[in-house]
Amino acid sequence: MLDDVTQHLRTLVACDTTNPPRAIGEDHPALMHAREALSSCGFTIETTDLGSGSVNCLARRGNPTTLVNCHLDTVPPDGGWDRNPFDLLIEGGRAVGLGACDVKGAAACILAAGQRTTGDAAVLFSTDEEAGSSVCVRSFLDEYANSFTGVVVSEPTGCRAVLEHRGIVSCQVEFKGRGGHASQGGSHSALHDAVLWGAGALGAAAGAEARGDGWRLNLGQVEGGTKPNMVASSARVRFGVRPRAGSDAEHILHAIRAAAPSDAVTTWTTRFTAPALRETAESRELAASVGLETAPGVDFWTEAALFAQAKLPTIVFGPGDIAQAHAPGEFVALADLEAAAGVYARLFSARDGER
Repeated sequence: MLDDVTQHLRTLVACDTTNPPRAIGEDHPALMHAREALSSCGFTIETTDLGSGSVNCLARRGNPTTLVNCHLDTVPPDGGWDRNPFDLLIEGGRAVGLGACDVKGAAACILAAGQRTTGDAAVLFSTDEEAGSSVCVRSFLDEYANSFTGVVVSEPTGCRAVLEHRGIVSCQVEFKGRGGHASQGGSHSALHDAVLWGAGALGAAAGAEARGDGWRLNLGQVEGGTKPNMVASSARVRFGVRPRAGSDAEHILHAIRAAAPSDAVTTWTTRFTAPALRETAESRELAASVGLETAPGVDFWTEAALFAQAKLPTIVFGPGDIAQAHAPGEFVALADLEAAAGVYARLFSARDGER
């Protein structure tokens, strides 16, 4: 089946699904390829274009109770690529290409497994996971949350079942100062406030990690000022927090906000928030029913948490290592692709009630 997987992967990698720019529509070549592959082996396809690059493609065969979810969008290629990232390279036991690990490798395995089997199966391909909004999954759950009893979310886990991961909160904080000439007194730099706040927030995060409170902070974007000889009258910081399962996100945000001078912040906006994935007896049973070895919890976030929040037992599973995701020269091991395709084929071979 590996030859089938790599053929699908070559096609999918060649399809530019970078996100941003959120330009994917229902007739995008990646979605057309997935629909053609699955409709040829007995799947009924429903495609829903939600706009702004968010498209759901639900494929069902028979009477499935377990859903497999896989996003088709990727991040833009890192500037460190030294070859065409949209041209799949098979070399040294690896498949190299943009999205090969996160997560077009899993998508290729799913398509190959669907074509090699005839059992009950359900697959949801979505296109906005990398946009950080999860419109696809949230919209899907509004309509189909009661249609399934378990979910497998495809992300790179080294072909083991992950049952727990951190949550995520993304925020934007804006600072206001008093502009002026850098040589004169009486001005107040918003950018200085932003930098001092950032240092305090990072210190709070380091202290929490040392105490075992378990949250991570990343200052992802800092903007402000015009020139070195001008005092910045405004500044903006975008940051992300990743609390462990069971941590209080509101308490964490309060500690971060307290690091800023009370009169420095003009606007504090929560841009995206999503829960952690917590291990349950039901998720352990789901992993066992598919015959999967379980792995320790991971630090990266996945949309599995949204399915679990909707009371669906959910596991994260797929080929590849998260260390390769979003990196120049992104790759997935061929051995992982072969193993993952076998797992999906096993899942798609059983009839309803046999798992």
